[in-house]
Amino acid sequence: MIVQPKIRGFICTTAHPVGCARHVQEQIDYVLRNGPLTGAPKRVLVIGASAGFGLASRIVAAFGGGAATYGVYFERPADGKRTATAGWYNTGAFEKAARAKGLYAASICGDAFADDTKRQVAAALRQNMGQVDMVVYSLASPRRVHPKTGETFKSTLKPIQGVYTNKSMDFEKSEVINVTLEQATPEDVHQTIQVMGGEDWQMWMEFLKTEGLLAPGCLTVAYSYIGPEVTQPIYRHGTIGAAKDHLESTAHQLDKFMAQVGGRALVSVNKALVTQASSAIPFISLYIVLLMKEMKARGIHEGCIEQMDRLFRNRLFNGRALKDIPVDDKGRVRVDDWEVRADVQDAVTEVWKNVSTENVLRNGDVGGYNKEFLKLFGFGFPDVDYQADVEIDIKAD
Repeated sequence: MIVQPKIRGFICTTAHPVGCARHVQEQIDYVLRNGPLTGAPKRVLVIGASAGFGLASRIVAAFGGGAATYGVYFERPADGKRTATAGWYNTGAFEKAARAKGLYAASICGDAFADDTKRQVAAALRQNMGQVDMVVYSLASPRRVHPKTGETFKSTLKPIQGVYTNKSMDFEKSEVINVTLEQATPEDVHQTIQVMGGEDWQMWMEFLKTEGLLAPGCLTVAYSYIGPEVTQPIYRHGTIGAAKDHLESTAHQLDKFMAQVGGRALVSVNKALVTQASSAIPFISLYIVLLMKEMKARGIHEGCIEQMDRLFRNRLFNGRALKDIPVDDKGRVRVDDWEVRADVQDAVTEVWKNVSTENVLRNGDVGGYNKEFLKLFGFGFPDVDYQADVEIDIKAD
């Protein structure tokens, strides 16, 4: 099949298998250029392993630290008429590269929220890897079926304190538009917390401990975001923010729980990035367009792999004891530090005031955003022939 990008709204409905492999290799090459990661975990479980921060974490663990990795992901294979999802191709490319390096790499495609998936993961770990010394929790899902009650929860993106209107970006038309979101109900907040909060993370860690699969000194990390003042009403003061608050509260409980095995549980606050998840959030996309220009101008722009490499090298490992991992006054690891620098935020805030369709191409990095978005699906790599007929039915493992 000749595969071209087909964009609908904030998603691309096609993915290019060769391009996705190229994207994975690009991230691997970045980690390899930075050299070996000392004191890194050797057996890592990544829950939400097929894209974004989860995939980048897996790449850093494997190609920086030489870790055996096991991934949990939920993606769709090709069906003959349509391509697989990008995450499906990413996983296959990662595992092929890891095995070529002599590293153990395996995965399960399934619902990470389900008890049956947890049991299958435990069986695979017990048979092939043994106890894990790191668990990365990086799920991004719009819905969750509760494994105990069977109830289905759906997340929403709404402000909690009144109706909210602000500027956003329409990438199909390259226009700055106004978007209005209705106020969330208490049920909206509850459902979003059930999907994106910390309950499932806690379930995973308690289950793994019961199964005897947490190694002494095991570290578990989940990912969060704070963001600037301009996005606070929809993000940290919205339904997603309520879920992130729950996730961070769970980290404090889990940190005490993990002490039973001499380990830790932490939340890492990461920067705003072009991901499949962030592209779905109004206002955030325009903010990222402006942020990218300012951070590139200062030489401090990062994508997922740069962020996760810095997290592993400069915060979590490289000879650092668990007790010495630097955290803020709320116990969170911060790798959004370059984003929230005063000079960066002052510049973005000033541009935001007057950004419009007429000046957004000048004041923001629309081209850079679009390029990074397409790369998520394997498009835009100059050394990939997008006119070539490619095999789309590729096994992920």
